Amino acid sequence: MSTEHPPTVTLTTSDHGDVTLPEPSWCLGHAIHDPETQYANIIHSSTDTVLTFRRALLMTACLVQSPNAAPGTEGLGGPTPGVSVYPLGETLGPDQLYDLAGRLDAYADQLRDLADQLTRILGGEDR
Repeated sequence: MSTEHPPTVTLTTSDHGDVTLPEPSWCLGHAIHDPETQYANIIHSSTDTVLTFRRALLMTACLVQSPNAAPGTEGLGGPTPGVSVYPLGETLGPDQLYDLAGRLDAYADQLRDLADQLTRILGGEDR
């Protein structure tokens, strides 16, 4: 039998003092943790996956989990891990994330179609 324990983190909270809780392997840590954070608002976050174009931030996504939050409204995160998506402002599950990825794929195809059309227009083929 393994004697290894999952990694833990101890954080100071405004309502429960110091608390120790398991930390998922994907969590970046809590280097900027605010000790005024309430116990229910502790959040684990992964590295952001970022989409930028010409220095403009278009979208970010990362794994998140608030292990002590009460199950809440869909799209707001909570004790079940999810993927937080900005600027959507929602935490998505796997099915919703696949749906978003499919819609982004379709949008990319539409952008390519516009690029093809613009190429023809600029080449004098389509006026």
